[in-house]
Amino acid sequence: MRRPACLALAATVSVAACAQATRSSRTHHTATPLQRLAAIRRAQVWAPTDVASMDLRAGPQGPGAFAPDELVTCEYSNKPMSGRSPKFTCVKPPGDELKVKFGRNNGEVFAEVASSRLLWALGFAADRMYPVRVVCHGCPPQIQGTDMASIQRKAPGREVVTSDISGWEWPELDLVDPRAGGAPRAQRDALKLLAAFIQHTDSKPEQQRLLCVDPRAKKDEDDDETCQASVMMVHDLGLTFGRANLFNRRPVGSTNLAQWSSVPVWASATGTCIANIPRSQTGTLDNPLITDSGRAFLADLLVKLTDAQLHDLFEVSRFPRYATLTADSPDTSTVAQWVEAFKKKRAEIVNRACPS
Repeated sequence: MRRPACLALAATVSVAACAQATRSSRTHHTATPLQRLAAIRRAQVWAPTDVASMDLRAGPQGPGAFAPDELVTCEYSNKPMSGRSPKFTCVKPPGDELKVKFGRNNGEVFAEVASSRLLWALGFAADRMYPVRVVCHGCPPQIQGTDMASIQRKAPGREVVTSDISGWEWPELDLVDPRAGGAPRAQRDALKLLAAFIQHTDSKPEQQRLLCVDPRAKKDEDDDETCQASVMMVHDLGLTFGRANLFNRRPVGSTNLAQWSSVPVWASATGTCIANIPRSQTGTLDNPLITDSGRAFLADLLVKLTDAQLHDLFEVSRFPRYATLTADSPDTSTVAQWVEAFKKKRAEIVNRACPS
């Protein structure tokens, strides 16, 4: 089946950049349950990239990109923010509204950059995350540590929500139908396995987004047409590169080498290929069964990452500069140790053979 023009574009510039080209004037559309289901059935999760040539240090480019460790000056905006991670909104003149996560002891500042760039390099849709330093004019005194911050640029597109559902649950990936133009199972299983690989513990629906990237989508608020080109993506990747845990505790679940390196990729040493990520209290991803085609699909992408790229990934994400919360248990991890842990876990995927 011929891919929509937007997704053909994604083959060279990523799904997120593809959505940039077809952005509507709205950020979301209240759909009916049937419209939402139709968008899920035809959703894509991946588009080809030249993995070995992806610049993981510079990250995704385009309007609003920031250089690694760039100093960003902005004006504080007193806007309510959701979630438990320290964050705030500020405006970079003349009117660029920025979502800023901050704090040297906030693991999400580091992990979200690494995970989003990993997904981006492999061809899975992700937000653009930039590691920066922020000078915030007008910020209240409790906002400190902005010398270690990250700025999020959402993957553009019209978010498909209903009156009672925002985002998507991981079992809903099984509703995607290749006969309707949706992603094949191998790609969907690869995304599940990648989520387990990075230990995406906070997998509640709001952490995923269903985006319409249909260039024919209308812009008026009364648009009730079914989206013909959609993407299912992981939206918030802050609680990764640690160990999935029941209560999504940040010190355990985010930027923790000891925890991440000790978690096997698979729930058992032999037998059925069940990815090892037990469901958290709020999560919807629960030890998914992976087909061998999905395992092989992800393995083929991961082996294309060079040692230099992996070094850039953890260095630009500033993992060694993360300050743990307890003085008696400091994080002394190095970039080299993170790279070595990544390669060992990658080998678990590459060397596994899953039963039919």
